[in-house]
Amino acid sequence: MSPRLDYYSASPKAMKAMIAMEALTSNLSIEPGLLHLIKIRASQLNGCAFCTDMHSVDARRLGETDRRLYSIVVWRDSNFFTPRERAALAWTEAVTLLAQSHVPDEVFELARVQFSEEEMVDLTIAVTTINSWNRLAVSFRQTPSDL
Repeated sequence: MSPRLDYYSASPKAMKAMIAMEALTSNLSIEPGLLHLIKIRASQLNGCAFCTDMHSVDARRLGETDRRLYSIVVWRDSNFFTPRERAALAWTEAVTLLAQSHVPDEVFELARVQFSEEEMVDLTIAVTTINSWNRLAVSFRQTPSDL
């Protein structure tokens, strides 16, 4: 599959805004390891090979284990994730699949037990940002680089 276009050179102003949003997301209240888990899960749901690969590599650099990375896709059936991580993954799925779920009350309540109000907003901004990146990468066929 070949890339359709280079969105960085096609619209530098738009990409500058995306990069600023990503920088903001990385400096909010959600811990970096958890950010990578939600970025991977949203990217899996959106079919974004580029972002799934990139955030898996980044998570490994932070000390994440392969076993947990392989299990993100089946996190509900795995005992490898903490209650906080499970709440974040459930929130990520509900926000990513917004049209299907409309973010159910039970998912909100699960997340509120684990996250402060500030963290809930920050988590949602992080999910929103990775969904935007996924839409760019999938739409324009950005693929992971060969190792």
